[in-house]
Amino acid sequence: MAAAPGTPGAPPAVGIPVNGSGAGLATAAPGELPEGCAAPDRRIDLYAEELPPDPRTGQVRLGYGLTPETADYPGPTLEMIEGECLALTLYDEVPSETLEALRTDPDQPLGVSVHAHGVKYTPSSDGTAHNDSYVAPGESRTYYWYAKPGTAGYWWYHDHVVGGPHGTTGIGSGLLGGLIVRRPDDVRPDRTYVTAFGDGQTINLRHGPNVDTCDPQDPRPSNTCLVAVVGETVEFVVIGIGNDTHTFHIHGHSWADTRTGRVDSTDRALVDSVRVIDNKTLGPGDSFGVTITAGDSVGPGHWMLHCHMQFHTDAGMSTMLHVLDKNGRIPAHADHH
Repeated sequence: MAAAPGTPGAPPAVGIPVNGSGAGLATAAPGELPEGCAAPDRRIDLYAEELPPDPRTGQVRLGYGLTPETADYPGPTLEMIEGECLALTLYDEVPSETLEALRTDPDQPLGVSVHAHGVKYTPSSDGTAHNDSYVAPGESRTYYWYAKPGTAGYWWYHDHVVGGPHGTTGIGSGLLGGLIVRRPDDVRPDRTYVTAFGDGQTINLRHGPNVDTCDPQDPRPSNTCLVAVVGETVEFVVIGIGNDTHTFHIHGHSWADTRTGRVDSTDRALVDSVRVIDNKTLGPGDSFGVTITAGDSVGPGHWMLHCHMQFHTDAGMSTMLHVLDKNGRIPAHADHH
C-alpha cells in the first residue's frame, strides 16, 4: 500500500531546502518577503493543470500538483513548521481557452493563483488580481509564505482569480488544497487526508459513488480512498467550500475539540476541560483538524464519514473510512454507503 501524506515513510513536508542540492531559488525582490522572514527556508514547485471533466456532471476540473502528472483535487497537502518561510513557485499550465470559457467577468484577467489562509504574506503573494499576484497561462511566479509563531493550525489554499475576482469558479473547479502549520513538538500522524465539503452535496468535489473509489482487493490511499490500518493515527484536514453549511461526522470514532484534534497530556484537569466530539459544524471557508485512532475500541470496518445535515447525506454526501485489520486486509461489506 502506498504511503499517504503524513505517514512515517513520507517526509514531514514537501519541498526542497534552499541550501540543499536542488535547483536554485530565485531571489525575492524588495518587499516580497513578509516581516519575520529574512529568507526562504524551503521551496516548492506547484503546477495548475486541467484534468478530465467530472464524470457525473461534465464540469471542467482543474487541480494542483507537485508535478504536472500528480495534479488532483484537492491538491497536495502542504506542511510548514512555525517559524518557517516557504517559497512556492506556481506554474500555470491550464490552457487559455479553458480559462476563457470559465471566465464570468469579462474584465477579469486570464490566469490562476494560489491564496493561502492562516500564514503571513505580502500583497505580491496575495494571489489576487487587484494585487497583480496571479499567474498568466504558460507563466510562473513565486509566492512567499511565513508561518509566523502562533499560526499553527489547519488551513487551506486555493485559487482567487479563475472566473472572477474571488476565484469562485477556480475553487469550484478543483483549485484548492490543505495547508497545515505545525509546532515543532507536534505529534505526527500516520496518515493525513483532506475532506472538502461543498455545494451540491459533494465531498472533494465528488458526489455519490464517485466519492469512494477504493478497490476492495487493493485499497490505495487517495482523495477518493480513505484507508488506514487499525491502530494508526489518522488526521483529517476538513475544509468548507462553496456556500452551504455542513457538519463533519465519522461513525465509531471521536476526537478532542482542540487545535490538533487530540490532547497530549497526563494532566487530568486539562483533559477533562476539553470536549470530546464526533460531529462538528463547518461553515463556508472554515477549516479545522480532526485526529483519530483508526478502529479504536471498534476494530476494522467500513466507517461512514458524512455530513449530518440529513438532506445532504441523503443526497449522496457520504463516504467511508476503510479501516483494515493488522494484516492489511479489508473487511467485507455491502457495496453501498
